[in-house]
Amino acid sequence: DLVESGGGLVQAGGSLRLSCVASGLPFKDYVMGWFRQAPGKEREAVALISWTSTLTRYVDSVQGRFTISKDNAKNMVYLQMNNLKPEDTAVYSCAASEYLIPSYVAGDYQYWGQGTQVTVSS
Repeated sequence: DLVESGGGLVQAGGSLRLSCVASGLPFKDYVMGWFRQAPGKEREAVALISWTSTLTRYVDSVQGRFTISKDNAKNMVYLQMNNLKPEDTAVYSCAASEYLIPSYVAGDYQYWGQGTQVTVSS
């Protein structure tokens, strides 16, 4: 299971830190990703991290504002979101993949959390 927390309502320019705890998985062996889906839009990958945490990838729209990190000892993955914008409003979900290389394709992830709502007001 993957369970997210940390979402909420924030003003533009503000920050939030999302957390995701994993249970029942060999967490350290998984690629982890944060995805988001806004109303009427397709789900998109936001940030990805390899199982060793040596490789991270970001969608262009969040590059320089969001940071993904992973704590294998705690089975946790985080998404630090700074300088939030109204267009970041979405349901954010964490996901785990058995593949070796972080992928932007949602279908490559086998395990998903329920998601947490992030709303950024202008």
